[in-house]
Amino acid sequence: MENENVDDTGDADFQFDEDDLVEIIEINDGDGLIENLDSIDIEGGDDEDREEGGADGLIDSSSLVFKQHTDAVFTVAIDKKSSNLVVTGGQDDRGFVWSANTGEQIMECNGFKDSVTCVGFSPDGSMVAMADISGVIRVYNIETKKETWSFECSDTEWLQWHPVANVLLLGTTDGDVWMWKVPSGDCKTFQGPGCTANCGRILPDGKRLCVGYDNGLVKIWDLKDVNTLHSFNPGREGHASSVVCMDCHHDNTAIMTGSTDVTSRLYNSNTGKFLGSLDCKNKESTDDNSVETCGFSKIQNYAATGTLLGTLCIWDIPTQTARNVCPHQAGIVKLKWDAISPLIYTACSDGVLRLWDSRNGQCVTQWAGHQDAILDFDISSDGNTLISVSEDKTARVFSLHTPDR
Repeated sequence: MENENVDDTGDADFQFDEDDLVEIIEINDGDGLIENLDSIDIEGGDDEDREEGGADGLIDSSSLVFKQHTDAVFTVAIDKKSSNLVVTGGQDDRGFVWSANTGEQIMECNGFKDSVTCVGFSPDGSMVAMADISGVIRVYNIETKKETWSFECSDTEWLQWHPVANVLLLGTTDGDVWMWKVPSGDCKTFQGPGCTANCGRILPDGKRLCVGYDNGLVKIWDLKDVNTLHSFNPGREGHASSVVCMDCHHDNTAIMTGSTDVTSRLYNSNTGKFLGSLDCKNKESTDDNSVETCGFSKIQNYAATGTLLGTLCIWDIPTQTARNVCPHQAGIVKLKWDAISPLIYTACSDGVLRLWDSRNGQCVTQWAGHQDAILDFDISSDGNTLISVSEDKTARVFSLHTPDR
């Protein structure tokens, strides 16, 4: 990360003194973790898809379409080990594991009570987890294609595997966060404040967990001891309303959150210091708005926010100023920074994926094919493939082997 000084404690210097006042920047839109503890449908689109094109009449640029779901597809994840295996879950109460290279269905997972809204591969690629919205969690062995562990709790909000251990975390509507060692089932629980744990993220050090709650509270937990390390209270350092997204800086020093109060907040995850608030409101609109997605660049001192009303904002972290504002034609569902470049991907409710250059705020390229809103997307660890899922009941594979990337 450029222009970043790191002291002996590993804390990043974001150029804030202890006595600094935080300025709200307005933009105008235009080492132990748990002790003891069928078919491919089409390649490049079929004739019907080609005739219809993508959203807004754009040409379908997908290389493959997976059509086994019979209702909206809510969630997708790509196995980091292989960059080929994909898991998707949908409103049809089913999950599928399939090949991004060929579209071949590898597993169909049933037995859920409601929509499958959370999925993910274990860090070693040996297992895949799926959870439905009612709180049914099932973990399957990829090699045997058999269920290896299951559990049922209150309604699910999010799910994440630990980055290096076969440990699974899940946040719920009652505010509790569960942590299991899989497949043994050894368990710990992080008790919430009595409201929904909307989002959670394990810090890259693998020792801490940040959770954002429906009342605006943000907490950093110690995973081993199940203790609260830092707490940012609602209406003060925390948000005025529901926390809906967050990201953790790759050097373990900073966390950013996004909220329905239409701000993004920055925290030092080591000292617990509140670093600043970024105002993402659209002054030209009275429509409901929120910060739906946020993220840190891995190679620059930049962060990004995306809003329900369609504004991508690129922020300079040390100064907390808006470097570029990139308006979209529809609400931004998710953003992801490219791992090796200053480019950023966005997915929108208009069914289009876009790639932006954070240095100048220009749209580099876009990919179409979906007939309805995109609900999620993921990028393979080798950076060659993007897969998105949509209300249109499909998952689409896009090749990133292009001069535009």
